[in-house]
Amino acid sequence: MDSPQQRQLPAFLSVSSATGMKFALASCSNSCAAALTNPIDVLKVRMQLEVECPINGKPRRYATFVQGSQTILATEGVRGFLKGITASVLRDGFYSGIRLGAYEPMKEFLGATDPAHTPLHLKVTAGAITGAFGSALANPTDLIKVRMQGEGNRYASTRQAFADIWQHEGVKGLWKGVGPTVKRAALLTATQIPSYDHSKHVLLNHEIMEEGAALHFFCSMFAGFMAATVTSPVDVIKTRIMHQKTVVYANAFDALRKIVKNEGIAGLYKGWLPNWMRLGPHTMITLMIFEEMRKLVGLPPV
Repeated sequence: MDSPQQRQLPAFLSVSSATGMKFALASCSNSCAAALTNPIDVLKVRMQLEVECPINGKPRRYATFVQGSQTILATEGVRGFLKGITASVLRDGFYSGIRLGAYEPMKEFLGATDPAHTPLHLKVTAGAITGAFGSALANPTDLIKVRMQGEGNRYASTRQAFADIWQHEGVKGLWKGVGPTVKRAALLTATQIPSYDHSKHVLLNHEIMEEGAALHFFCSMFAGFMAATVTSPVDVIKTRIMHQKTVVYANAFDALRKIVKNEGIAGLYKGWLPNWMRLGPHTMITLMIFEEMRKLVGLPPV
């Protein structure tokens, strides 16, 4: 017997082509969101990196969202907010195309049959699996993005960054920080997409809201808030490890220990505000575009 999702497919789309379409739409919607939110992502990375190694007792330059923005504008101009944008778009198109595009097929593989009444634990498990897999494959683009968004002109372009890492650090260097990256992605996707999926169907099932842009906006902003809060500690650790030029942190657990010891628990939430200000709009843009494009090609809503 066909699942409800299969019964709703338009005649011209088979199950396999519909799955491929979901991957393509997920990639496109995430790339658009990455380009639009790159300025906030740059600021988030700077805030997360700043307390890592204070230089000659100089005052902090990215202590707050406003101060950080003023620092970038004063020292680098508007172009400073566009650092790493190519790597960011490539990374989200590949990584998020997988984690969002594979989410529904993974739910069905795990036993989900009705999108409106799928148990939350299946959604969380599906999100964790697709997030971890997508981030592991896309780690080189994530690494380059983080390095280019840090201070200084470490690389002139995405291509030069890739070639430089390949030459000096080898293939292994492209997967530097993959451990915390996978952990963050698993946490992010297990929180973000299921939060959207579950809150949306709870509101629909109880007839509190109807399918449409208002529902998509509310649920996606809620999902962004949840994702930023849950993933912030892992995101800080991942950023520190990826950006270090010398071995300051041996691994994720070493980074966790040193950050808490030197900066307190608050150090793990450094950059939370720009992280949420990025993830909220990023999630909203991604999922609203994703839902609208699904409608255009005849796919049912998430």
